[in-house]
Amino acid sequence: MLNSSAQSTATEPHTVLVVEDEPTLATAIAQRITAEGWTARVASDGASAVQAASTLRPDLVIMDIMLPVMDGLEATKRIVAERPVPVLILTARDDEADKVIGLGAGADDYMTKPFSMRELIARCKALLRRVDRAKIIAKNSENEKLLNFGSLVIDPAQRIVTVDGKQVHLTPTEFDLLATLARKPKSVLTREKLLEEVWDWVDASGTRTVDSHVKALRHKLGSKTIRTVHGVGYAFEPPEPQK
Repeated sequence: MLNSSAQSTATEPHTVLVVEDEPTLATAIAQRITAEGWTARVASDGASAVQAASTLRPDLVIMDIMLPVMDGLEATKRIVAERPVPVLILTARDDEADKVIGLGAGADDYMTKPFSMRELIARCKALLRRVDRAKIIAKNSENEKLLNFGSLVIDPAQRIVTVDGKQVHLTPTEFDLLATLARKPKSVLTREKLLEEVWDWVDASGTRTVDSHVKALRHKLGSKTIRTVHGVGYAFEPPEPQK
């Protein structure tokens, strides 16, 4: 079922789709979003979320994993397959494997229940800022050259990644993370620097988010694509030339 909350006077006309089957929590999140001046829409199951995302074309989706009718992972896959949109998943288990699966389904970020509303809104603001910033970056990248590493090619203008000529589907966050690392091949970027440049976070509270996204990228591009520098951060390793 789909319902809506009232919209307050908005300074930023963002629409956020909240997908949560616990009525009390869904209402609390929607009210907090509305207090920020955004429009909140609430769906209580995965199937309704897919339909709502197609109709409303929200700027951000907050998606619980455990949902009736269709789980949050499948709903996320269908939503981002139709249209790129940042998805923040909510999970009841603090399990790294679950988070990587969620990111692999197309989510951009995750939070573990229970969470503070202040932290949730901070994550939402960061994701929405990145949406606005991505539009500017895309325009400025129109003349940026391909990042060509032989079998791996990154097209910043079209935001496309290919391996051996075949396109690899990456989420917006995965693409930004890969491009940021690939622009400085073999150079080590700290987790804090990546959080600042990719996630637009100014603190180190989300370093595990970086780790989870790196794991998702390795799953799609190969384990040797990104090198871990323990205690520091990550570096992009160009593929070895084919003999």
